Amino acid sequence: MSKKSEAEAHAEAVALPEDRAALLDMHQAARRRRDAAPLLSDARAEAAFEIERIEIQIARIERAMDPPLV
Repeated sequence: MSKKSEAEAHAEAVALPEDRAALLDMHQAARRRRDAAPLLSDARAEAAFEIERIEIQIARIERAMDPPLV
């Protein structure tokens, strides 16, 4: 199994919260993991993928707000 498919499987197994504040905390932690990881490492790529997932979830929540933040 490739690293990408392992990361995708893990991402699908871990559901993200629907709370914007909790997502922002997760986003900050993921950014710190990414920034601490060596360049071109698997750990950095996985953290970047997690940041992407979190940002998409934040955007979904913001678009659903009345009025939308976006």
